[in-house]
Formats: sequence, C-alpha cells, structure tokens
Amino acid sequence: MKYLLIGLMLVIATSSYSQEFTKQDSIRGSITPERAWWDVQHYDLDVTIDIDQKKISGKNTISYTVLAQEQVMQIDLQEPMLLTKAVQDGKVLKVLREGDFHYILLVKDQIEGQKERITLHFSGKPRIAKNAPWDGGIVFSNDNNGNPFIATANQGIGSSVWWPCKDHPSDEPDKGVNISITTPKDLMDVSNGRLIAVDSTLFTKTWHWKVIKPINIYGININIGDYSHFSDNYEGEKGPLTMDYFVLKEDLAKAKEHFKQAPKMMEAFEHWFGPYPFYEDGFKLVQAPYLGMEHQSSVTYGNKFQNGYLGRDLSQSGWGLKFDFIIVHEAGHEWFANNISVNDVADLWIHEGFTAYSENLYLDYHFGKEASAAYVIGTRKKIANDRPIIGPYGVDTNGSNDMYYKGANILHTLRQLLEDDEKWRMILRKMNSEFYHQVISSKDIEDFLSRETSKDLSAFFNQYLRTADIPKIEYKIEDKIINFRYINVVEDFDMPVIMSINDAEQWVFPTKDWKQYENKNKIKTVTLKEDFYVDLFKN
Repeated sequence: MKYLLIGLMLVIATSSYSQEFTKQDSIRGSITPERAWWDVQHYDLDVTIDIDQKKISGKNTISYTVLAQEQVMQIDLQEPMLLTKAVQDGKVLKVLREGDFHYILLVKDQIEGQKERITLHFSGKPRIAKNAPWDGGIVFSNDNNGNPFIATANQGIGSSVWWPCKDHPSDEPDKGVNISITTPKDLMDVSNGRLIAVDSTLFTKTWHWKVIKPINIYGININIGDYSHFSDNYEGEKGPLTMDYFVLKEDLAKAKEHFKQAPKMMEAFEHWFGPYPFYEDGFKLVQAPYLGMEHQSSVTYGNKFQNGYLGRDLSQSGWGLKFDFIIVHEAGHEWFANNISVNDVADLWIHEGFTAYSENLYLDYHFGKEASAAYVIGTRKKIANDRPIIGPYGVDTNGSNDMYYKGANILHTLRQLLEDDEKWRMILRKMNSEFYHQVISSKDIEDFLSRETSKDLSAFFNQYLRTADIPKIEYKIEDKIINFRYINVVEDFDMPVIMSINDAEQWVFPTKDWKQYENKNKIKTVTLKEDFYVDLFKN
C-alpha cells in the first residue's frame, strides 16, 4: 500500500508541470509533499575520502522537527552516489529510489512537533566537476608538488551531488552542521565553521568542524590539501572576528601579502551592510583548485593572488584592478546568499545582483563615489538582456545570468532615486538585520525596498526583473521645448531620471504618455545621466 501511495503522490505532484521541464527538475525544484512535512534542524556529516579511487563514503544524521503527520520522507542523493542504508531508532528502513530522489518509508509514527533523527549511509564515486565552480561536483587534482588538492563546488548542481540531504534552498539547518572529514594523515581538510578537534590514526586524520549558525547547504564544503595556516583578528562591529587563511605551502608568502585585502573588504562591507553575519563561526579564505565560491565561513579562493578577475578588469574602467575580484565578490556573498538566502533559485538575483553590487560599494568605500559609478556602469557591456532575471519557480531553474551586472545596475539606479547616500546605506544595513539568517523571496526584498524608500517600486522591479527590456526614453526637440516619453516599459513605469539639457542637469518625470519640458534657451544638447540604467534616443 505504501508503494502505491508513493506512486500516486509522484503523479499528482508532477502532473501540472510545464513540458519544457523534466519530472526530475520538478521534484528537485519544488516543495514536494515528502519534503513539506519535516524541518531540518541539524546535519551531522561524517565523510571519508578515498583519493586513489576518487570515492567517498560516510553517513549523515539529520535532526528534524515534524511539522505534519506523514510517513514518507524524500532524501536527495544524485547518481551515481548510492544511499546504502537508512536507519531510525535502530531500525533499517525501506528506501525507494527514483533517479536522484529517495523515498524512505518510516516505521515510527511521525507526530507533529516531535524532534526526530534519521541516519543515512552513503558511498560511491561522485560526479567529477568538469569546469568548477560552474559545472559542479568534486575536483580531484594535484598541487605543483604532486600532493592531492581536492575540493567540492556544487552551487548549481546541488549538495546532493555528493551527500544525502534535503537539497532545496528553502530549508537550511537552523542549528548548523557538524562536518567530520577523514583524510590521509599528511593532508588537511578545511570545512565550514570552527575546527573543534582532530583525531589521528596511523594512516589518517579526521578533521571535525562545527557550524552553529544556520547555513546555506550548497555552501557546505570540503577542501583537502597540503595547507599552511595563518590568521588575523579583525576588530569589527561585534568585537574581535577571527580571520583565518589556508593556502598551499608553496603559496604562503604570496598569500600573506595579498590577503591583506581581506580586512579591507570586511571594513567596507560592515560599513555598508552591517556586522559580518557569522562572528560565531569565524571567517576563512581557503585556497582551492578552481576560481572561487561563496562557501559560508569558508570562502574558497583561486584567483592566483592577483587583482581583477584573473588579472582582468571586468568593467574596463581601470577600477576593477584595484581589488581582488574573488576576495571581494565571494566574501560579499556572506551577506547576500549566506545571511540572506533565497527560497527558490528563480530569485537568485538576490544573491548575485547584490553581491555584484558589493564590488562597486567596496570601491565607493575605499576610492570614492566616482570610482564606484565608473565601475558599475562599465560592467553594462556584459549585460545581454536575453531573458528576465527572475526564472520560473518550482523547477530548480534560475533566470538570466544578467542577474549579476544587470542586478548591480538596477541597484545603482535605485540608489539615484534616493538622493541620500546615508539613507541608502541604512537601508542596506537594515535589510541584513531584518532578514538576518532568513530564507526569503524576491517579493520580500521588493516589498522591503518599497517600504524603506517610501516609493512604490512595483513597476520598477517588474520592468527590470521580470522583462528583458531596458526602459527607453524617446524624445524630440522643438526650439526651447523637449517632448519625451517612456517606451518599452511595463504598465505604470514612471521612474524619474536626471537629464542634462544644454549641460545643465534637470530631474524629469517621464511616463508612457508624452510630457514636455520648456528650457530658458534653445535646446541644443540632451543627454541622460549615466547612473540611470535607461536608454535614450532621439525621435
């Protein structure tokens, strides 16, 4: 009967999905009935790495709260990994597998409000990342001295590419995670949080890390290498903050000089966004065999100890070479992705747009407002406007990659509407306070910004997030009069902008209807202030 029940639930849960997505997409991206009834409180993850075989094995004990009385639990673990056993209260449970999803038939009655635990045993050869961090999985490589150099990077593909979990962004473990990684005795593992113990045998070491804050589970990571360690104490807004750095021994001297940027990053971001969100878990930069990733309290770094993005200025303004892109961008995610997290990847612009915007706020803090503006405006060359930034919900699909630099330019445009930089800073800080360690939606952020700016930003966000169209101002000149209107915009879009008419700046208030402005003298030149992400063309 239970087998029949599962089959019926799967048919019902997937019958209404769009045909462009697979059934696996829909199960992965939605709150299925088998996910909805339990709330993750804590993960206790214990993993052994077989480097020669490129194989991992281990167990994950999930502590959870029962939200409703159900008996079937969905656990995610992607092929070719195997969920070998599920145990609750000493009883081995039946498991049904459908692709990357496992349905555990619970024997014990699940009573609403009850605290429960289940232990999942797993093993296998996980997917090898082809081009981390974009094509994710596990990277097995070697450093220049031939030592193993291994790391996980699984934001897009999901944590379940290597360990069994509830792999949906809506449910972070409220009480954190314990991570125990067993390595060969001459190597070190660096994971999230703080190192609390190291157990040794004749041939191995087990590194025990503890995270006490809620954690975005794609940020849970493994980094194994021949590491050296050094550290700083940063005197931050909440007191001393431990800043630890783990780099390959061959790169120690370079890192000690180059990572002096990390406290400068922390100073700028605490100014703009408020206190670093994870004082209790510390902050780490960890060298990895790929470019980098925002793993919570364990930011991975592979930018070759140079400024820019692998030595390039993404903005072509010159300002992009004033900082190490990976240190600034990936650490910026500690506020946007790790502190404030989205409950569906369709809204991933909150992670990426705000963090891309943090790059120019870093410049603003250290080099001034003009540097900041030049940088973010320079990144517009990378915007494709190919599709909306917000993707379809419930199918594990994000929107356009424009979420990065179009997202940053949307926020830069919004800043202009306030004409008060200190108010804007207070809004960004309040955002990180109000949504502290929360999982939210784009609508939550949009409503918050409308409220805090005292402006109805509904049409603004509908235009920039839910269409791929850039607002256009059409204008025509008749002696001293300029006529102008918006085209290419959603209903009710009426954002004011600053025009320069004969080199004199004026606020104008376009709508979809023609409007008129009369100048004192004959109008010869009309330009739009570049800080607004709007196109201007003459009729």
